[in-house]
Amino acid sequence: MREIQFREALREALNEEMRKDEKIFLMGEEVAEYNGAYKVSQGMLAEFGAKRIIDTPIAELGFTGIATGAAMNGLKPIVEYMTFNFSLVAIDQIINGAAKILSMSAGQFPIQIVFRGPTGNAGQLGAQHSQNFENWFANVPGLKVVIPSNPYDAKGLLKQAIIDPDPVIFMESEVMYGDKGPVPEEEYYLEIGKAHVETEGTDVTIVSFGKMLSRVVHPALEELTKEGISAEVINLRTVRPIDYETIINSVKKTNRLVIVEEAWPLGSIATEIAFKVQNEAFDYLDAPVVRVVSADVPLPYAPTLIKEALPNAERVVKAVKSVLYVNK
Repeated sequence: MREIQFREALREALNEEMRKDEKIFLMGEEVAEYNGAYKVSQGMLAEFGAKRIIDTPIAELGFTGIATGAAMNGLKPIVEYMTFNFSLVAIDQIINGAAKILSMSAGQFPIQIVFRGPTGNAGQLGAQHSQNFENWFANVPGLKVVIPSNPYDAKGLLKQAIIDPDPVIFMESEVMYGDKGPVPEEEYYLEIGKAHVETEGTDVTIVSFGKMLSRVVHPALEELTKEGISAEVINLRTVRPIDYETIINSVKKTNRLVIVEEAWPLGSIATEIAFKVQNEAFDYLDAPVVRVVSADVPLPYAPTLIKEALPNAERVVKAVKSVLYVNK
């Protein structure tokens, strides 16, 4: 299987779906003339033209509202934010508009729309540009929230998000755009709401998503394997809906659970998963559920402090050992 970059996988998904359906269009800051802030939309202006690849002003509230209105009229917008930190400017249009119109109109106005862009820390970008809001969006009925962790997931999930009848929050990672991974030549889609068991194991279940898998969980897995610890790794892919069934079935096998997430601890996706597992699989747990999340502080600027604040492989290994040896 060929290997392509994360950004190329996203671009292929966009191109393939836009060639099929003229109602689909892309809009956002620098998506057209500049080929995208992260070069995801490179070459798309030349193929699809300025009516379907639309540069916008720095006005997230405005162009998110335009996109939502376009969806109400039967078009299928894809909105790109330069970072999901900037989506806060448009939060009313997303939460009180796109997420609720289908319900409030008694089904008269389906909203087929994708809001996509990078999320989370990407180096020394400061506290205002380094935040994770997946738990915010996942808390809102009417939205689906997708977070791919590799090029294969990125393409299959974005294609599914584009054709999904509901509004989809599609959160990428700025540091992953250049990552390479295997992606089939043939067309494929990945189901929203279905997790993927990346590695089967017997000693502990590790649940994560997004860049935490490649940057934190995979290095931790290498160390655990060297020490003879068999970890089952679950890639959530989507955090609304969450595939609880896959997680609970794994915990029933391994009897232990560690959840790795980049966001802050309070109200996190990890918190919700921990509650669900303890509610539905408590008798199978041989140790408390452990979360590995960011420190409960605005992300610092200094590299040494960033390292201290964010989850890392060493903390995951320590967490796994804490649940394995809790009764020893």
